Amino acid sequence: MKKILVGLVLLLGGLGAWAFASRNDDDDKSGGQRYRTETVQRGPIVASVSSTGTVTPTTTVIVGSQLSGQVVEILADFNSQVKAGQVLARLNRDTLMAKRDAAKADLDQARAARKLSDAQSEKVQADIRRAEAQASDMRAQLARAEAQLADAEATYERQQSLKARGIASEVTLQTATTQKSTLTASKRSAEAQIASSQAQIASLRADLKIVESQKLSGDAAIAKAEAQVRQIEVDLSNAEIRSPVDGVVVQRNVELGQTVAASLQAPTLFLVAQDLTRIEIYVNVDEADVGRVKVGQEVEFTVNAYAARTFNGRVKQIRLGSQTVQNVVIYTTIVEVQNDDLALLPGMTANLRVFTERKNDVLRIPNAALRWQPAGVARPAGAAPTPVAPSAPAEAGDAGPFVEGGQNTPGRGGGNPGAALLAALKAQLDLSADQVKTAEKLGREMRAAIQAAGDNPEARREAARAARQRFTRGLEEVLTAEQKTKYQAMREERRGRNARPGEAGIPGRVHLVDAKGNPRAITLRIGATDGAFSEVLSGEIKPGDTVITGAQSAKPTSGSGGFRFGF
Repeated sequence: MKKILVGLVLLLGGLGAWAFASRNDDDDKSGGQRYRTETVQRGPIVASVSSTGTVTPTTTVIVGSQLSGQVVEILADFNSQVKAGQVLARLNRDTLMAKRDAAKADLDQARAARKLSDAQSEKVQADIRRAEAQASDMRAQLARAEAQLADAEATYERQQSLKARGIASEVTLQTATTQKSTLTASKRSAEAQIASSQAQIASLRADLKIVESQKLSGDAAIAKAEAQVRQIEVDLSNAEIRSPVDGVVVQRNVELGQTVAASLQAPTLFLVAQDLTRIEIYVNVDEADVGRVKVGQEVEFTVNAYAARTFNGRVKQIRLGSQTVQNVVIYTTIVEVQNDDLALLPGMTANLRVFTERKNDVLRIPNAALRWQPAGVARPAGAAPTPVAPSAPAEAGDAGPFVEGGQNTPGRGGGNPGAALLAALKAQLDLSADQVKTAEKLGREMRAAIQAAGDNPEARREAARAARQRFTRGLEEVLTAEQKTKYQAMREERRGRNARPGEAGIPGRVHLVDAKGNPRAITLRIGATDGAFSEVLSGEIKPGDTVITGAQSAKPTSGSGGFRFGF
């Protein structure tokens, strides 16, 4: 038994010595580092922009009420299919009907007054005709009186001449004188009667004008009364709430017996979706991504109600008007979707991917390989930052390294890219001490904001968008006009290096493990990226090569429990 125990102790001691020597040998070869690696392969690259949106009917009609009153009948409910002109609800119409009867009575009264004016007009016109006839008779009498007077004057002159010669008697002369005076008075009477007739005619004509004016007033009163009747009839029609379009009722905001108040604005009683077989999704795309979104691009999305189902659509419109939400500039993009089975309901939240580019069977490398750098080695000048998901591209001058970098960041190697960017800003913009403090503060705030977003990639992307824009705006506030121009030039230069897929590509660098176990840098030009992999456009790399994606220490750390044998 003793021999067996001694043999086991010797065996365990030999194994321990072999393991210790083997580990030290590995440490000598790799400098105390072990690497996580992945194999370069060919495969698809699908570049996309991720966002969320709200399912909305193509046309939603608000059905309200122009009148105030009590709802006495509801003829449509949620999900009711309705036709254009169909009555959805009715208001109490008793008061309106009483007003209509009163208005009709006023209209009848106005029409009766108009007929009375017509009768008065006819009477005045008859009086004028009679007065004109009398005036004509007076003129005839005047003509006769003038003729008789002329004869009497001639007789008088003749008798006067005869009397002067002693032929006529005094009686004859006196008779001629009397006849002349009588006929003169008759003439004057006829003239006076003619003047009276003319005055009467003028008076009657004035009365006729008054009557004609009354007729016009009567016509206006009739038109007013008719308008009042029509208005009340329109109100009676509006008391029946009708659907303006064919569709389905998606919302009802009224109950039986409820009093509708339409004093200031029309209350919303129903919402009618015109056609739910064709719906739209309103997507908020930030300014960093809107340049890659085009009309006609394919869209895939899911909704929480059907987690295992993927829906498809196309970009219909990119609205030019922008909005600023939490310091992030966004553009509303409309996605149209065919909803033949009515599975998508208004108001659902859609998680979308807008496919900006698709490439099949291209040489691709993991983005983690582009991020990793050996400890203490800075990224070469002109090299692009790590490609990120298409929904959150890096941008020069936006302090992206403040977020990505940091001393001893796991999986990234050593160095401080944030300090490198700050040094570039100081050198190219000639920042003052106060401006440097502001830039450092903005960088710390950016890093804290993104770290606060947790490990959720989507949350980190959203936080990065807002943080980058806050950094840019905050830095520009303390820059002079000349510095702003230079800063914009820096950003434009980086945009040129961070070319979008289909352009000349982005410079990048990855590391392979050489024969001695040390990392060997290879310069590449990369194209499209889907957030996990990037397309290799050119460079000394081929399928099957192994690239370093991260580094970890081979030495045991505190609490690790020492060396493990693996059994």
